[in-house]
Amino acid sequence: MKIVSAVAFSTLIIVLAFVVFSFNKNVNQKQSIQFIEQDWNTAITKAKENNKLVFVDIYAEWCGPCKMLKNQTFTDKAVADFFNANFVNVSVDAEKGIGTKLSTDFAVSAYPTLVFADASGKPVLYTVGFMKPKELMAFAQAAIKKASKK
Repeated sequence: MKIVSAVAFSTLIIVLAFVVFSFNKNVNQKQSIQFIEQDWNTAITKAKENNKLVFVDIYAEWCGPCKMLKNQTFTDKAVADFFNANFVNVSVDAEKGIGTKLSTDFAVSAYPTLVFADASGKPVLYTVGFMKPKELMAFAQAAIKKASKK
């Protein structure tokens, strides 16, 4: 009888530990804007297929405000949900690959540069610098409004 109780108790402890671990893992996971990395052509293709604007994050690896944007603003749940649902999001390092061409095309002079472009790749609206979640949401709404007037 005692052996059965010890086995049942041990099993219960293992199950509870698993449940607590699983719950904590899900709670601690940060949601984020889902970006296509360094692939402008895929972003444009998806924007055309889905009739969406492209949100472009042009950054540099060494840029402090770029890192803050990625760690604070892009991981805000409301921002991530809205951007993932309404835009094709692409992130490019301005100093590598396609990022150098896009930096020239969009006349980037500072980082981060955030651009909303239409499905043909033409800029609709852009800004430079770090933005808090509410500011980024207002910027996104302004881009949607401007694009809808075209």
